[in-house]
Amino acid sequence: MALKSAKLYRCLSLDELRAKVNSFETKTKKKNNNKIIEIMGRSPRLQGVDDEMQKLLEANMDEAPARRRARQAFKDIQLGIDHILFKTPTDGLKMKEVGTIHFCCFTRFTYHTEENKIMSTVVQWYEVNSRGLEIFSKSWLPETSSPKAIVCFCHGYGIARKLASNGFGVFAIDYPGFGLSDGLHCFIPSFNQLVDDTIEHYSKIKENPEFRSLPSFLFGESMGGAVALKMHRKQPNAWTGAVLVAPMCKIADDMVPPFLVKQILIVLANFLPKMKLVPQTDLAEAAFRDLKKREMTAYNVIAYKDKPRLRTALELLKTTQEIERRLEEVSLPLLILHGEADIVTDPSVSKALYEKASSLDKKLNLYKDAYHSLLEGEPDEMIIRVFNDIVSWLDERSTKSLGS
Repeated sequence: MALKSAKLYRCLSLDELRAKVNSFETKTKKKNNNKIIEIMGRSPRLQGVDDEMQKLLEANMDEAPARRRARQAFKDIQLGIDHILFKTPTDGLKMKEVGTIHFCCFTRFTYHTEENKIMSTVVQWYEVNSRGLEIFSKSWLPETSSPKAIVCFCHGYGIARKLASNGFGVFAIDYPGFGLSDGLHCFIPSFNQLVDDTIEHYSKIKENPEFRSLPSFLFGESMGGAVALKMHRKQPNAWTGAVLVAPMCKIADDMVPPFLVKQILIVLANFLPKMKLVPQTDLAEAAFRDLKKREMTAYNVIAYKDKPRLRTALELLKTTQEIERRLEEVSLPLLILHGEADIVTDPSVSKALYEKASSLDKKLNLYKDAYHSLLEGEPDEMIIRVFNDIVSWLDERSTKSLGS
């Protein structure tokens, strides 16, 4: 029976397959105020955007140069939105380049108060990794004291600033194909290679004499949680602990295509790995509970907003299946945080991770009614609560580690 079905679908044209896959998608599309709805990849007109900026938004962002131009043009608008994470004071923070830089392309930003007083300076840079890819990197460090620990972060901006304001040195990169780093937008040909690229970058930071003796923590949100867990398995004794926020240990059933469609996509991924064919619901609607913050996601202008690419979806599926099978191999200190109403990543698997991990020091925090995006998409009081839980956990383990 399976062979007969496979033969049938090989006889269909690509357009017919696309139509068959799309037929399983939800029929309702959320309209924005400007009534511009996914027309030829065009983006809605944002407040404060002129015609020149709009052209940057509507450009093809498959490759990094276009994403970098858009990010540069929109950075002030994005940082000016009314979100609790962007209100973090920058007093006493310094943001700078670290490590050995083989290729540099620095962009320097300064932040000001209303009185035009400089608060902090940001330097962002690109480092060419061993595969010849330019990787975008950034760091946030306390200005007036040595960091009490370093936190290696998988994506995020506002969160990093808040952690640094609490005395931690925070380092972040954009994965290849994501954000401002080289690579086809949101294309993951190999999740293992993505993990190796991340290990390579953070290993250089940890070897820096300034940070070598400090406790070091992994911090992974969503897909970053899967990255952190696989990094730990490749480096079982390298990290002081890990903070996992709604980790992608299993994709929620509602986010996975029906079985027949999934089988078709798995076959197609071997022949058309870069094609954008995987059905997906509105992630902002699924992940952000606070309606005002959900609307703000449009200001993340370089975020990938199309259907997932076939190989990317397959790699994520394979990775979550592998993680779910091997939860008992997790042995480092863990803080797991998950919204009970998360329909993007499955909170039941976070519970299973807590129960099965061999870690002697582990903690699970579940938040009633909270969605997937605990640190960006919840009401302010929930974001503050989650963030304080994270800082308290990191503080306690940093003190213990330095004391030992």
